[in-house]
Amino acid sequence: MLKDFIVSEMPEEEELKAKLKEERAKLSASQMKIKEAGLPVMVLFEGWNAAGKGAVIGKVIRNIDPRFFKVATLDRAPSEEEKRYPFLYRYIKEIPEAGKFRFFDTCWMEEIVDGVLQGKMDEDTYTKRVHSINTMERQLCDNGYLVVKFFMNISKKEQKKRLDALLGDKDTSWRVTDADIKQNKQYDKIEEVYDKYLCDTNQSRTPWYIIDASDKKWAELQVLQFLNQGIDIALKNHTLNVPILQNTFPMEKVQKLSDIDLAGKFLTDEEYDLELKKLQKELKDLGNKVYRKKIPVIIAYEGWDAAGKGGNIKRITAALDPRDYVVEPIASPEPHEKARHYLWRFWTRLPKTGHVTIFDRTWYGRVMVERLEEFCSENDWQRAYNEINEFEKELSDWGAVIIKFWVQIDKDTQLARFTDRQNTPEKQWKITDEDWRNREKWDLYEGAIDEMIAKTSTTFAPWYVLESVDKKYARIKALKIVIREIKKALKG
Repeated sequence: MLKDFIVSEMPEEEELKAKLKEERAKLSASQMKIKEAGLPVMVLFEGWNAAGKGAVIGKVIRNIDPRFFKVATLDRAPSEEEKRYPFLYRYIKEIPEAGKFRFFDTCWMEEIVDGVLQGKMDEDTYTKRVHSINTMERQLCDNGYLVVKFFMNISKKEQKKRLDALLGDKDTSWRVTDADIKQNKQYDKIEEVYDKYLCDTNQSRTPWYIIDASDKKWAELQVLQFLNQGIDIALKNHTLNVPILQNTFPMEKVQKLSDIDLAGKFLTDEEYDLELKKLQKELKDLGNKVYRKKIPVIIAYEGWDAAGKGGNIKRITAALDPRDYVVEPIASPEPHEKARHYLWRFWTRLPKTGHVTIFDRTWYGRVMVERLEEFCSENDWQRAYNEINEFEKELSDWGAVIIKFWVQIDKDTQLARFTDRQNTPEKQWKITDEDWRNREKWDLYEGAIDEMIAKTSTTFAPWYVLESVDKKYARIKALKIVIREIKKALKG
């Protein structure tokens, strides 16, 4: 892309000034439309050192109310703490809320390019990183984001001229680093890597705009024109449905809930006590090994109301060092969570390597309660099966152990437990009117759950059903599965 880039002719001074005034006014007028439409806008600036990324960002944001934007300045390399999370983690944390702008002074591109140039990233890792970026950018667009990507381009000669000018002034010489000088000397080699990355991530929904940055005003005008154009198109298309992608992930065979035999899944108190003590001791030892080998573990619980998720979780956490795990109870999203991609609140709750996060309800709310209560559109929840599989594949490739439990009971068992909760003062906090309303939709939920399990039980993140008419049986089964899956990871 860079080598084939044809520089457009820069307008004459008077025309340039007039067009700048027009485009600045247009951006200023668009911000309220963006707010009203709830359109989140991500603007990524990449390019050569000394190309003027910061200066252009500074000029563009002057046209926007400060309440509606933030500028993210990320280090080119992740910190030691950030390295303990998935590659995309530190970037996804920064995505904007609906109706607001987020400008990135470099984003995921520089980490990839630097890794290649320094010889720290092999071809296979590069390919996986690029795939992750393309997938995430597509997901953001499918979920209503506008993603605009600029590469600020200057020639080797122009870059050297700017660096020399900075070095020649004692007040600005500090701004020139050894990396800047090295980049200019290795310009041709680095251009090859930049060009490959730009080609590999140039998608129809998120194309790269190469900006001729040889003149500051001209660079600003190009950025404003492309940004305003993108905003206009996004506002027109904001409510349109997007294609439902075909599943491409290997799947496990699953049973429908109605075919799962709950009879005979029972333990005596004596059997339970013996098994519990033995398994918790084994899990405790494995927890120490997981911490030492820095393996992240994610345990996700879904299930019927009153199925026994809480008690099940307690028996697992009782075996773990309290410093090494977190239980995340997931309720309705808070306003700042609802204003972002629905997976954002789960990305930001992931464990770091060597730790365990247990989710009491999960991202699967998208295809259950949000689907049935019409909190999202049909297109949203139909898309979500593939988006969730992509999310879990990213976690699996990172090295996480992913264990997903569906806690299963029948309608009679649920009714008995609801009645017990309602009639027992110390348990009444556990039962709500919403629980009774959801019970009335049992058949609808069962159909949605069957579809969910069938479409998201991948080989790398399969579903495990815990028969929980006898809670003791379900607890022991869960412990055995957790132990087995962690052992697999430790051998791998």
